[in-house]
Amino acid sequence: MDAEGWLRDTRSSYDTVAESYADQLRDLLAGAPYERAALALFAELVDTAGGGPVADVGCGTGRITAHLSGLGVDAFGIDLSPGMIEVARRDHPGLRFEVGSMTDLDLPDGHVAGLVAWYSLIHVPDDGLGTVLAHFRRVLRPAGPLLVSFHVGDESRLKTQGYGGHPMNVYVHRRQPARMAQWLNEAGFTVEAQLSLTSPESALGAILFARREP
Repeated sequence: MDAEGWLRDTRSSYDTVAESYADQLRDLLAGAPYERAALALFAELVDTAGGGPVADVGCGTGRITAHLSGLGVDAFGIDLSPGMIEVARRDHPGLRFEVGSMTDLDLPDGHVAGLVAWYSLIHVPDDGLGTVLAHFRRVLRPAGPLLVSFHVGDESRLKTQGYGGHPMNVYVHRRQPARMAQWLNEAGFTVEAQLSLTSPESALGAILFARREP
């Protein structure tokens, strides 16, 4: 499927499930101590580098954006789905959320001090990751930290319903950490650490810390 096709399907699927998605995932971090620790470390890395705006790309209904804000991060969210953004703005009225695509980020070069892609690359096909990661590198400041999380595996499967049984039409791509690290390296990032884990966030997930090369 071409980029226009999977983006259209992803947008419409998450517009459909936005309300139930928010209800089901709102408190998920409460039972995920390792993810909270990773987000706290990311917040510390941003602060150590001098602070500044941080983009939560593929923010959904804003739960990670809000968590980072609670850690003192100047976080804002971007998501493809207008329905998800509508819920994010309702649930977190003090924060900034915008509709946008990670395949064509509408941000100036070097605008953000850090960037998070929290389980938001899972619907991007392999041949689209290069474009997405190039945009991540472009909008990050030199040496800015990047936090990426994803489901671990070797297969892709079509998800036809979710979040309360609502219809969806998205492929979920599972990836191996070594392959994701390779893609990041090829895109101009240095991978500094990785964590594999099982938690409410993912039956088998991975978190990679990377930094934009100068």
